[in-house]
Amino acid sequence: MELSDAAAAELREMASSSALCDDMRVVAGRRHNPFVAADGLVAIDAYLEFVTQFNAFINHETRPFRPITGDFRL
Repeated sequence: MELSDAAAAELREMASSSALCDDMRVVAGRRHNPFVAADGLVAIDAYLEFVTQFNAFINHETRPFRPITGDFRL
């Protein structure tokens, strides 16, 4: 994808904007992963609840449970 000269100039101007950099710092500081618990471990229950609700939202039928085997560590 090629940018026009005007679009490239606008991006360069925005990249040097201290207000935009400050705004992005605030956004990044408030970011969090809802599937990671306070102790830093993955919150499996929260993830499974999300996936179940999302499947219901997009109207997918649930699949039969298939046990997971193996040793999975993060």
